[in-house]
Amino acid sequence: MYLVQLLLPLYDNENRPFPGAHYRTLREELTARFGGLTAYSRAPALGLWQDEEQGQVVRDDVVVYEVMTGELDRDWWRDYRKTLKTRFRQDDLLMRAQQVEVL
Repeated sequence: MYLVQLLLPLYDNENRPFPGAHYRTLREELTARFGGLTAYSRAPALGLWQDEEQGQVVRDDVVVYEVMTGELDRDWWRDYRKTLKTRFRQDDLLMRAQQVEVL
C-alpha cells in the first residue's frame, strides 16, 4: 500500500488566492480514481525555501491532499503532476509517495 501526498499552494506568486474550483476539481479527480482522499486544508502548513536566484527565503502556505493506493502508477502521477503544475501555475510542485503498512 502507498500513501501519496500532494502539497498544494494556496496563493499564486502575486499572493492572490487560487479559485476554490481548482481544489474541488482536484478532489473530484482523486476521489473518482482512488475512491477517496484526505485533505488537510483547515490549517495551512507553512513552506519555506531558499530561492537561489533571488537570494531570499520564499514562503508558501500549502494544503496537503493524500490518497492511498495499492499500486504506484508512476507514469500517471508524473502526468498528473504536470497537469497540476499548469493548473496552479507553479515551476515545481511537491508530490511524494511512501510505502505504508496498514495496521
